[in-house]
Parts: sequence; C-alpha cells; structure tokens
Amino acid sequence: MAAPEIVAGTVIVLGVVVVGVVIKEALDAYELRGISTEEVEPATQTKSAPQEPSANRKPDPEPSGQDWFPPVSTEPLERERRPECRPVPVPHAGEDDPHNECADRFPPNRYPGMDVLVGGELFDALQIGVRVLWEIKTHQFDTYNDYIRGREIEKELKQLRKERKAAAACGYGFVIGVSTQAHKDALLREDRSLKVVVTGCKR
Repeated sequence: MAAPEIVAGTVIVLGVVVVGVVIKEALDAYELRGISTEEVEPATQTKSAPQEPSANRKPDPEPSGQDWFPPVSTEPLERERRPECRPVPVPHAGEDDPHNECADRFPPNRYPGMDVLVGGELFDALQIGVRVLWEIKTHQFDTYNDYIRGREIEKELKQLRKERKAAAACGYGFVIGVSTQAHKDALLREDRSLKVVVTGCKR
C-alpha cells in the first residue's frame, strides 16, 4: 500500500492531466470552427457585389425599345415625306371603260375611278393595304401578228421600266396586270425581273 500522500499526489497529477487533455480538445475544436468559418465567409462575400452609397450609385439604364424588338426601317416614311412620293389621285387618263374597270377591280384600287401620280409617273392603281403600284394592260395581244406583238412589247418595256424605277425610288412595289398568258410570256421573255400577273380582264 502506498503512502496516503503519494496517492493524493497521484490523483492531483492525474486530474491536471485530464483537465489539460479536455482543455486541449476544446481549443482544437474551437480552432477548427474558426478555420471553417474563415473558409466559408469569403465565399459568401464574393456572391454579393459591394454596394455603393445610394448617392453615388448611377441608376440602371431603362431598356430601350430596340432591346426588345428589331429596328424598324423608316425608309418608306422618309420617302413619303418627299412631295413627289406622296400618292396623288387623279382622274383616269383615258376614256377606256373596260381598262378602267379592270384597274379599279383587280388590284383592288385604293382610289376607284382614279389613276395615281407617284414620283412624276401616272399609274393605273395603288393597291389597297400595301405599297404596290399597278400598270394595267388590256390589249387584245393574242390577236396581233408577230410583227405587231414585237413592236408592242418594245413600247411597253420602255414605259414599264420607267414606271418601275419611279415606284422603287419612292419605296413602292410595282406589278403589271395583263389580260392573257401570252402577253405575260412575251414580257417575261424580254425581262424576267418584271412582276406580271394575268388578270383575265376582257375588253
């Protein structure tokens, strides 16, 4: 049996060791918590940008219409401002009733009973709802002999190209209406770029 003082000393030493171990574990745990906190906080801070004082912050720009919709061409409107490009209704030039009826009915004409002056040229019709000018032909083309057909096509092409140029300069489309397929074919043989429609109008 050991002396009582030795036993008491041993208990004190063991108690100190135990307390020291507990304190060390507590310190280690605290240190680990501190490290994990330091590692997480910077990550969370980078998610939000630093806020400037409200007095110095510039307001976010308002979205413009072009951010949401494609730009719309204003070219036809600019052309429309030119006085010569504004469509001016005038009485039908000729007194050819079947021709005038076809011009009024077929596109159909925005100004019934009237021709329209655009860009210094006179057209038979301005189509309702669209920017398209029409030249109507109601010749009995199928009844002509080859020579007369050739001369007629030459004369028409000079007129049609002049009218198409004036229409394009003012932002309008241009269509030629003819009564028969033979007339259409003859025009397209000479100029494939023309827009020709068979109206079927009779004289």
